[in-house]
Formats: sequence, structure tokens, C-alpha cells
Amino acid sequence: MNLLDAYRYLVALEQHRHFGRAAAACHITQPALSNALRTLEQHFEVAIVRRGRQYEGLTPEGERVLATAHRLLHEQELLQQDLRAGAGRAQGRLVIGAVPTALPVAARLAARLVERHPGVQPQIRSLASQEIELGLETLAIDLGLGYVERAPSRLETVPQYVERYYLLQRAAVPGDALSFGPALPWAEAAAQPLALLSPEMHNRAILDGVFRELGCTPQPAIETNSVLALLVAVQAGGVAAVLPGALVSTLTAHRELEARPLVAPEVLTPIGLMLAVGARRSRALDAALELARDLVWLEHVRGHSGTLEAAARLRRVVG
Repeated sequence: MNLLDAYRYLVALEQHRHFGRAAAACHITQPALSNALRTLEQHFEVAIVRRGRQYEGLTPEGERVLATAHRLLHEQELLQQDLRAGAGRAQGRLVIGAVPTALPVAARLAARLVERHPGVQPQIRSLASQEIELGLETLAIDLGLGYVERAPSRLETVPQYVERYYLLQRAAVPGDALSFGPALPWAEAAAQPLALLSPEMHNRAILDGVFRELGCTPQPAIETNSVLALLVAVQAGGVAAVLPGALVSTLTAHRELEARPLVAPEVLTPIGLMLAVGARRSRALDAALELARDLVWLEHVRGHSGTLEAAARLRRVVG
């Protein structure tokens, strides 16, 4: 049995939570994946996977094996990067976990990183805040992008930008591009038929906290854990959504939409990168952190996440 391959299959199974999808991600057949995991169980003489008609999770012993798998695969990746890099070049895999509302910024960071270091291979995963924190602790991911205000002390943070919020709705009169309307108080936004992220998402907790302080109790017209579903619902008409600037900035070509900055109060949410304190860093991670602290990058990300109206006016003037 190739132990590292079996560990990789176990990690894929827990990530995808489905035997078929895990096998496809590992480029093997489902029977081959199942057989490898059974061999792993025989090797340790314990049950690792809870089996039913479908994947039902790991046993307590399986969780311990998974933690070891993450550590060993992490060390293997570090060794491969060191051996292949040469001359200090950064290359190899870098797993970035980002909260859904920060995915556009994670994608911009990954693209800039590849431009600087073509040998680096970023993988971006959409994860909830709790999943990011656990992933960093277990070395399942290398870097997180999310809400630094809730980051535990065991994580190091690198500030990236301060998020502001907009009410996104269909424009009464379509323009040449995404338009920006006058500022709107949060209390007035609460009276709109809103499409919101589902309650388990931290973004929803932020919005609920603002509405609660204002004495508002909006009744969501639509709830979803998918940012894409929010955007499509607004485009279809009939509902509005409260979205951070990082998402609104991806919609500049949508002439049928209007974004209104939300005020009274002005809500500012710090977003940053997170990494495990004390964990040995790969060259790819060091390269990402160097980029994350670059002043040109920080100016770029501020222009696509915070106060978007000024950037939109500048683009119209330049255009």
C-alpha cells in the first residue's frame, strides 16, 4: 500500500464528502479509492470511515488518522517545494480558503501571485469562517481570507482591506454600466424584500447585528448559502441584496443593476489573511505573504472592495 496515496484519498473524501467526487478529484475510480481506504483501515486495525448508503463521516479514530494525513501531506508538499524550487524560486501548491463574500479578492490575489511566480499553483476553496479556522489549525489549508475580528489568537493575521456594504437592486433606468445611487440608511434597506445569506454564515450575523441595533427585523424573501444565487436573484428582479463591495465590484458590466452605499450607521468590517502561528511555511506561502503586504497590491484591492463610487467615476473619466 502507498501510504501517502491513501492519506491523500482520505483527505479528498473528507473534503468532498462523497466517494465518487473524491475519486474523481484524485483521478482514480471509486472502487480503487474505497479499496485503498479499506487497506488503510486494515493497516491500523481500526474503522476509519462510517459507511452507509453514502458517506456518513469519519469515526473518532478516523479523525485522528485524518489529522496525521494533513500533517504528513503538508510536510511532503514543503519538501517537494524545497527540492524543486532551486535558486529561491517559489513554486508548488498553495491552498487558500476564503469566505464566500471575499472570493473575488482571493481570486485577484491568486492571479497576481501566479503573475509574479508562475510556478505557484493556488487552489481557492470557498469555506465558512469556522472551516477556515479548523483548516489552518489542521494544515488542511495554507492561507485563509476572512473576518479577522473573529480570528482566534492562534492565528496570525495580515490586514487586507475594510469592507463596506451596498444595497444591490435592479436599476429603474439601465445605464451604460453598473450605476451607483444615493446613499441609503440601513433602516430603509430593512424594509426591502431582501435576499440574504443563510443564518449560519458570518456575513449574515454581521447584517443581523446591524438590523438588531436599529430595532429592525427584516423578513428575508430568499435565503441561500450561495453568493451566486444572491446575485442571480437580484438580476431576476423583485428582490434586493445587501452585499460587500468586493462582490459589487465584480458587477460593473451589469448595466441593469444599481448599488447604493448603506449608511446610518457606516458599517466597516476588517478583512484579512490568516495563517497558523508557528507552522512551517512553504516558499509559495512566503511569496503570497510578500504580495499581501505589497503597497501596490493593497491599493489595488482597496479599489475593488471598499468605496467603489470614486473608482467607478475614475473609470468613466479615463474611458
